[in-house]
Amino acid sequence: MSLPLNCSRQSQQFSRLCDRESLVKSCRIFTTGLTLAALALAATGCAGGAPQVAGAPGARPDGMRYVVRGQAPANGGAPPQRAAANVAPPQASGYQTPGRAAPRYSQPPVYSQPPVYSQPPVYSQPPVYSQPPAYSQPGAGGYPSPPVFGAPAGAQPVFQGQFAAQPPGAFGGPTLTGVLPPPGVSGRPQNVVAPPPPGIADIDIFAEETRTGRFMVGVGVNSNAGVTGQIVIDERNFDWRQVPTSFDDILNGTAWRGGGQGFRIEALPGTVLQRYMVSFTEPYLFDMPISMSLSGFYFDRNYRDWTETRIGGRLGFGYRLTHDLSLSLTTRAESVEVRRPRVLTVPDLNAALGKNNIFSERVSVVHDTRDIPFAPTEGHYLELAYEQVFGAFSYPRAEIDFRQYFLMRERPDGSGRHTLAFSGRLGVSGGQTPIMERFFAGGYSTMRGFDFRGATPRINDIAVGGDFRFLGSVEYLFPLTADDMLKGVVFTDFGTVEESVKIVGDDYRVTVGFGLRISIPAMGQAPIALDLGIPIARESTDDIRNFSFFIGLGR
Repeated sequence: MSLPLNCSRQSQQFSRLCDRESLVKSCRIFTTGLTLAALALAATGCAGGAPQVAGAPGARPDGMRYVVRGQAPANGGAPPQRAAANVAPPQASGYQTPGRAAPRYSQPPVYSQPPVYSQPPVYSQPPVYSQPPAYSQPGAGGYPSPPVFGAPAGAQPVFQGQFAAQPPGAFGGPTLTGVLPPPGVSGRPQNVVAPPPPGIADIDIFAEETRTGRFMVGVGVNSNAGVTGQIVIDERNFDWRQVPTSFDDILNGTAWRGGGQGFRIEALPGTVLQRYMVSFTEPYLFDMPISMSLSGFYFDRNYRDWTETRIGGRLGFGYRLTHDLSLSLTTRAESVEVRRPRVLTVPDLNAALGKNNIFSERVSVVHDTRDIPFAPTEGHYLELAYEQVFGAFSYPRAEIDFRQYFLMRERPDGSGRHTLAFSGRLGVSGGQTPIMERFFAGGYSTMRGFDFRGATPRINDIAVGGDFRFLGSVEYLFPLTADDMLKGVVFTDFGTVEESVKIVGDDYRVTVGFGLRISIPAMGQAPIALDLGIPIARESTDDIRNFSFFIGLGR
């Protein structure tokens, strides 16, 4: 009974083993089939190119074109073109099974992106128009209306970085067309010219007229003329043709202004000297490089030996040959009255008493290279002049005035200047020159250390002057404070005035001295001048004044 039982168990084990071997064998056959199918499919792809679907080569059913990852698009990335509805698509080449579905891939196909087109330019500034803004005409009150900004009728917009519309080739560059406007601006400019060559640029200038007129009141005292007052009305943009049409034109300052001419009214009343003058200047006569000046004056001076009054005028024309060289011609007409003589024993003084009409023509050439005409620190000034006088007296006069300035040292910022100055004046006048027209010397403006007109030939203690003058000076100016408000000066003045053209050794004068220059901006441009001069050579009849000064206040 035990044998059959064992046989049955072995039979069951054998059956199970056979089933396992059949299953392994079936799996191997199935795997081999899949491998062969994959190889066949790969061979088909190599023979026919990219996977195809029914329709146009490389096209999808929706009209787009497949591009396998790692391959370049067949048409260089151009936008896809769909076939027209009435045109049959071309037949596919290579292996293809009709009605076969598109193959499946483990990775989705990558399609080329459509090209990216440049966006319209974005401009940071609003358009600028080639035509200037229109201004309204002045109203009845004389005030011009504010400018009206905007696009004039028919103006073409010009964007930042572009030139205004010009004829083709205006700057030698090509004409650009089709320039896109900024967002929100309709239309586009036409005939926009390319930028000009280097070195040319557009510049917007906004100018505001400065104050050209001034009213000044001042007072001064000096050792030559005593105490004087000063009242000045000065306009540097005068226009004699701009006649006011109403009282408002005078109040708002538009009357007699705008022509670029000069007009000055000056009054200097004083204890010893009085002067009143009105002058007019035209810098460009008839729009030519010729200047014209016209002045009328009244002058009264109490000298030590007589009183002199002059009433007259001058007419002058100037022409600038170069920036530094100018030529001028001046006509003078005066009525000179000499009265109240101190003595009547001097023939030269007696001959000039009363009124004398004097006329003259004067021509001069000036070469001026000074950096600051009022207080120069470098450069030179040279004037050559000849004058012919006629009328009550007839005589010639020639003069030379030369001044040279040397800048010796200065601080790095340009302040603290040390200046060495040389000056010389030479004058010769004819033998018929009257006493009030002769040369004199003495005082802070000619020879320090002497009284005003104190270094002059004398007859019976009357200063009669001379027909010949030679004066010179050497001066060194240096700062004493860091702000240049206080300066020191050392000087020597020398020269002589003679009755005839000669230099007499006994009459030659020499003075040495020192002084101070005090600049106070609140008191005006002219500094306070204090000088102490000591004559070391002089004539016995000279009048000495060691201390000379000039103090002025103007606001």
